[in-house]
Amino acid sequence: MSCSSCECSNGGTGISAVILDLDGTLIDSESGSKGVVKDFLAKYGRVMKEDNKRLGKTLKESAISIIQDYDLPLSPDQFIQEITPLFREKWLQTKPMPGATRLIKHLHKHGVPIALASNSLLDYIETKISNQNGWRECFSAIVGSDNVKSGKPSPDIFIEAAERMGVDAARCLVVEDSLVGVKAAKAAKMKVVAVPSLQETDCSSLADIELNSLLEFEPEKWGLPSFNDWVQGAMPIETTYLSCGSISRFLYGIQEKGKYVLPNQFSGIFFGWAQVGLQKIFKVVVSIGFRFPNSTRKLQVCIIDDCQTQDQQHLHLSLVGFIRGLKSKEEVTSKDLVILEDDKSVARESLELELFKHRPYIHVLGEEEEAGNSCLLLE
Repeated sequence: MSCSSCECSNGGTGISAVILDLDGTLIDSESGSKGVVKDFLAKYGRVMKEDNKRLGKTLKESAISIIQDYDLPLSPDQFIQEITPLFREKWLQTKPMPGATRLIKHLHKHGVPIALASNSLLDYIETKISNQNGWRECFSAIVGSDNVKSGKPSPDIFIEAAERMGVDAARCLVVEDSLVGVKAAKAAKMKVVAVPSLQETDCSSLADIELNSLLEFEPEKWGLPSFNDWVQGAMPIETTYLSCGSISRFLYGIQEKGKYVLPNQFSGIFFGWAQVGLQKIFKVVVSIGFRFPNSTRKLQVCIIDDCQTQDQQHLHLSLVGFIRGLKSKEEVTSKDLVILEDDKSVARESLELELFKHRPYIHVLGEEEEAGNSCLLLE
């Protein structure tokens, strides 16, 4: 975590409303969208390049950029007409980012006005959140790029969101994942929390604070009601299932196939249960970061029970709790994802509680492996 504003740490910010970006901040739509674009380009004999220059842009801006980059025989309107049905299908499968539902419902419960402000069209926004249970009624305002004169990095979207909530811009806190979004929020004279992907690290120089995950967000630092769901130094999370080919010390995620994978913002120290074969269940602490230079997911698994296991046995992980975030982007991408003795102690005690009881691994006909949630031996 990094912070460029001392004011955000003293609770004297006067924040009374929160404005949230959608894509890449609340939902993991970016990975699914990349799969759609890759398949779409393949129909025209083009091979997709890895770049992130379209992150945070409107669909029209992205269409123009893609057509130019790949010399497609289409107008922007034709491109949008052809690809939008494919996007819509993928949007309905989109999963929330770690901590997103927790943050939205917490703020709503405590009466904090929340707005959703996205460079997507309003119709697209409604589709994207339609399968997120309980989200829609939590937002006091929803603003898309078609509701204002100019999308991000113009401040128009955030200014409109503040006006619809009846809150002064200076009293709004924005949560964003992209550089264009952070620029827009700062142009609107608002405070900004950045939760960027590895490819959007430029956000840190402009944002008031940078987090690796929404799970690290501390509302009390902004004068907002604090979370009360921590139990003995651990936070319950929605169970995340991973299938791994080994229980060696380091593991990494295989390449996605256009389906849901762990998003960039899924990082930190987690704990849960490891199942080996049909009978053996172990308590584990898992550190999740990245491996450079190819940015594959890197996991360190530590079995904290006193037991003996064979190195190459297949492993199913059920992660049920979060202990802490990694301290910086350097730690997220370091060679050694350090698991401390304190982490093991918190996990050991927490896994004795009913709240963190064992959730059997759910395997749905290879879905996890296809989605990139499988792990292979790294070191």
